[in-house]
Order: sequence, then C-alpha cells, then structure tokens
Amino acid sequence: MTMSADLYQQVILEHNKKPRNYLKLDGATHTAEGFNPLCGDHLWVYAKVNADGVIDEMTFEGLGCAISKASASMMTVALKGKTIDEARVIFKEFHSLLLGDLKPDITPNQLGKLKIFSGIWQYPARVKCAALGWHAMNGALNQLQTVTTE
Repeated sequence: MTMSADLYQQVILEHNKKPRNYLKLDGATHTAEGFNPLCGDHLWVYAKVNADGVIDEMTFEGLGCAISKASASMMTVALKGKTIDEARVIFKEFHSLLLGDLKPDITPNQLGKLKIFSGIWQYPARVKCAALGWHAMNGALNQLQTVTTE
C-alpha cells in the first residue's frame, strides 16, 4: 500500500469511527435528505446559515458506508464558517475531484484536507458514496428537501 493510500484509509476509518458533527441540528435553517438507491446509504444534512449567508453550523446523521460517513464528516468541518457561495465553489471542486477531472496538485483549489479523496475516481461505485453528503448539502443550500445520487 502506498503512503497516500495508507493515509486515505486511516482518515476514512477515523471519520467513520468518530464522525464529526454527527447529530440532528435543532433550529437548522437549511436541511435536505440524501439517498443513494444503489447501495442504500441514507443521510440528512442540516445547516444554520446566518443573515450574512455564512454557515455557522453544519451537521449530518444517517446510515451509510465508511466512505459516505467520512466524506460527510469532513464536509461539515470544511464548510463551517464558509459562505453559501464559498460552499458551492467547494462542492463543485470536490465533485470534479471525485470524477478525476480536478487534479489537486496541479489545479488551484480550496479543498484542503478533502484532497484525500483524489483517487476515488478509480473506483466508480464509490464515487456516489463520497458524493452523497455533498449532494444533500447542495440540495439543502438550494432549498431542496430530497436529493439522490441518480
């Protein structure tokens, strides 16, 4: 196993075992349910956005594989304190990363620690796992109640 693959595995396992911000957020201003019909992963994303459009809090809950839970956990950490517009940019960058279109070492980006998912495009069945929480977050910010990976 390469050093980057080992680090990826460690990060995924850590965020799956101890997901950050894993709870229903009382008083959420934005919420959406995300579902992956192919594997059954099912998440809810909650956000409190202030009058200035800044995400003060973001949480999630639900059932899913290690990759979907870890990705959602890291998403909540990465987006807290960002504006809705910044969150949308990061969503697009992350989605491009998952598809293998964004090369994080070459293309300027705002992904930070999320770059750990850069090799997932090699496993197409796992792309939707990593994307589920992000699609739910994007749906929540766009006032959609439910989103799927299809």
